[in-house]
Formats: sequence, structure tokens, C-alpha cells
Amino acid sequence: MASVSALGSDFEEIWQRYTDGEHYLRVKDFEHFSAWVAALPAADLQRIEALAQSDAKYKDLDKTVLYALYVARKAMRNAGWNAGDDFGVNMGSSRGATALFEKYHREYLATNTSSTLSSPTTTLGNISSWLAHDLQTKGPEISHSITCSTGLHSLLNGVAWLRSGMSSKFMIGASEASLTGFTVAQMQALKVYARNSDRYPCKAFDMDKSRNTMVLGEGASVWCLEAGETSNALAVIEGVGYATEVLKHNISISANADCFQRSMKMALGSLPVTAVDAIVMHAPGTLKGDSSEINAIQKIFGKHCPFLTTNKWKLGHTFATSGLLSMELAVMMLQQQQVISVPFAAEQQPVKELNRVLVNAVGFGGNAVSVLLRKK
Repeated sequence: MASVSALGSDFEEIWQRYTDGEHYLRVKDFEHFSAWVAALPAADLQRIEALAQSDAKYKDLDKTVLYALYVARKAMRNAGWNAGDDFGVNMGSSRGATALFEKYHREYLATNTSSTLSSPTTTLGNISSWLAHDLQTKGPEISHSITCSTGLHSLLNGVAWLRSGMSSKFMIGASEASLTGFTVAQMQALKVYARNSDRYPCKAFDMDKSRNTMVLGEGASVWCLEAGETSNALAVIEGVGYATEVLKHNISISANADCFQRSMKMALGSLPVTAVDAIVMHAPGTLKGDSSEINAIQKIFGKHCPFLTTNKWKLGHTFATSGLLSMELAVMMLQQQQVISVPFAAEQQPVKELNRVLVNAVGFGGNAVSVLLRKK
């Protein structure tokens, strides 16, 4: 695996920042307002800019593509894969090339014309096709968008390809570069965005909060999946689950998150609920989002509730990438045998041993995915 987020891109640094009890959100000034965001560190942005300048074809690409290229190269090296290997690529993004799209749209409104590259650089398939080009893979390339569960849907697709026997290796991931004024304004219009100046602006998994506190982040995460158990595996995907609710509202899910109940049950399969030691929740920091997921967990696990945590209070809600960054946290907890607590959440019973961690993600319209990871 490899990632870049507000926590950085180095595994040791990321884990250290998970354990320090601090958040990595900051106030960003947009054209007409200021808002909390979780932006990439300056050092990573410099390296990404160097990547963009390294090839004349890359200079006109959107940040979503560049972020994905930056981490895909790392993931490939970490997995021991080679250029030219026959593996598939499935990259997702909720917003896609939003910065470029907004730039070209402003250009059109001002001049009534559009640049030559405005279409090819803003299509959704732009991400996977450039990864396949850069990594020289001959496998299939797939791009998709399923709101905030997009990243885990990429994993579902990769698992399906591996189980089908059509591929033995599959690269999956998601990328989001959505910290534009227009995107933040859209979230503010939904009345879900953080407006406080507390020590912790995003109160994800604070069940006593009285207002919505979502904060947007940016980042990319790429994973190399292989069939079977390899010697260099980080963890085992033991179960996957998915579900979609019938829409009752454009943005919300049911009070008891029926989609999460079904996806978690599917991911568990025949395992008892006591087999799960921790859950990395979706928990976006909204009143409805956090409470509905907690209700779903209580419905499934009852008195055997695992340790609960989330990372959005620390690195923001990264839309499509969020589920995969949650999965990264789950893998790190399994490897380090240490849970990461949310500092302002209610105290929970300590965990003696971590063998299995469940990861949840959901998007607008109740598109839920749950992934059960087992320690290697």
C-alpha cells in the first residue's frame, strides 16, 4: 500500500501522527471565505510538482491524477511488482478533476471557447489510464465514482477480478483533490461543514456534539492486491460486504443505517461477531452520519461491540479516498497491535490483541461497503 494525505506519505511518519493525539486540519483562505481543510504537507506537494514537471505530458494533468501517480509508484515498489507486469488498475474518485474542470469552465464563461485539453484531462477515466501508462501495465484499466465509498468499491472490484481467475494481481485505489472553493461551498450549502474554532474542529465519533463538523481533506491511496497469501502481504482480506439503500433523501441514510447492517453482515460471513476486535468507522463528523453508523453497529454487535475508532477528526473526509485511508489505519493497527483512540470520544475498554479489524465506508445514497481484514 501507499498513500498521501494530511498525515504525509511515509509510513513511520503517518503512524507517529496517528499516535500523537493531534489533528492535521488548518484554515484555508478561498476567494470569498475561509474554511477548515486537511491539505497535503508542503514536502509532498513539492515532490508531486516535481513529478508533474518530469514529463511534458504530465504538466497539464489534474491533481487527482498526479496524486494517484505519486502513490501508485510507491505502492508498486512496496509490492515488488515490475513495470510491464500484467495487472489491472481500478482507480476511483468522487469529484474527479474538479480543479481543472472549474478552471476550464471559468475560461469558457470568459471567452466562449474551450482549451484543446479541457475534455481529455477532465474525464473520469483519465486517472486509471494515466496510471496504466505510467506503470506500463497491460491489464484492464477501470475508473468509477460511487460517492464517498468509491475507494472501497475499487477494492470490491479488484477482489471480484481475483476471485474470477481473470487476474492474479490487481491495483486498486482512489484519489481526491477536492479542496477548491466551489467544492467546500457545496458542503457548506448542505449545512454539514465545521464552523467551530474548538481544539478539534471535526468531532467525528463525538456522540455528544450538537452540530455538524465535517471537514474536507485531500489525498490518494493505492493498494496492490494478490490472490492467495503471499510472503510480503500486509494483511488478509477475509471478507467483503456491500449494500445500497432505497433513497429517502438525496444525502442521508436511514436512522439505523440499514445499508451498513447488511454490508457488515456480509463481510462477517459465518464468523461470530466476537471475532471482530475493532472497527474503523466511516464517521464523517455529521450528526446523522455518525449516529446512524453507531446504531447499525449496535444492531449487529449488541453487547459484543468491538473497539471503535475513526480518522476523520485527524485527516478530514477525503471523499473517495476515505475508506482506503481507514483501511490503512486498520492495517497499521494490526501490525502495531495498538488501537488509535479518538481523544474526545467516550472511553472504551482496552483491546488485548488485534486479529481482525472491520472497515466501513458509505456515500450519498447509502452506498455502503465493509471490509474485514485479518492479521497476517
